[in-house]
Amino acid sequence: MSDWVHRMNAALDYIESHLMEDLSYVEAARAACCPVQHFQRMFAFVTDIPLSEYIRRRRLTLAAFALQGSSVKVVDVALQYGYESPEAFARAFQQLHGMTPTAARRIGAALKAYPRLTFQFALKGAAEMNYRMEQKEDFRVVGRRLQVQTERAFEEVPAGWANAAEEGLFGRLWEIRREDTPLPGILGVLSDGEWGQGDRFEYTYGIGSDAPVPEGLSKLHIPAALWAVFDVPGQPEAFQEIWRSMYTEWLPSAPYELANVPAIECYLPPDENRNELWIPVEHAGQKS
Repeated sequence: MSDWVHRMNAALDYIESHLMEDLSYVEAARAACCPVQHFQRMFAFVTDIPLSEYIRRRRLTLAAFALQGSSVKVVDVALQYGYESPEAFARAFQQLHGMTPTAARRIGAALKAYPRLTFQFALKGAAEMNYRMEQKEDFRVVGRRLQVQTERAFEEVPAGWANAAEEGLFGRLWEIRREDTPLPGILGVLSDGEWGQGDRFEYTYGIGSDAPVPEGLSKLHIPAALWAVFDVPGQPEAFQEIWRSMYTEWLPSAPYELANVPAIECYLPPDENRNELWIPVEHAGQKS
């Protein structure tokens, strides 16, 4: 647990020291010793705030401090904290603080301050998590890739599932399913893509298959990996809570680290009344 806390605080150290510079999510993830495709998601689950929103609030907090009791130009403060124009800065400032940057200079102006986060150890509840470890050779997924806005993932991914079901995609996928597929069911693969390097990432609706790729679909190679497989009881909506518990409770206390392989949501046939979350891991200390 202490190593996990130290690494997450190292990521916050990096973020804090680059609030007035170009800030790379890739470098923040490296400080946390975490694959970049996991970092933004993990940060949001642990803190209940998207990483980009946390950074925005911290920058605008410091910008308000810079404006108070000084004659520094608004345009200089805007550029200092990453805004390309004073207009964009003024809009963001108004949205957070409820007043213009100029008004913030007045004595008695009621501003908002968002202090730096710090990760600490906390003893949590005794809710159990059912999981098993699986070692799998590499395999291929065939499916449809969706470009997802990172901050809208919890809206766009379910909408994509609904659209795919309406179009009959899952029936087509089931027809090309491998009989000995390494993962049962329809798969939702959090492909790495631009996750953490931009504001979008790839999500693939697919199935384990070696068949020729049907028109309009694509293939995705999943490397050999060790997987922690978590039971997700009931309806698909339960995935979000399992993700949260995995990041905040299981991972900090387990002798594993996240591996740089796409994570997979495995949707089993409805009569099983359960699904599975497949998380690629490595034994702690094995990362290069």
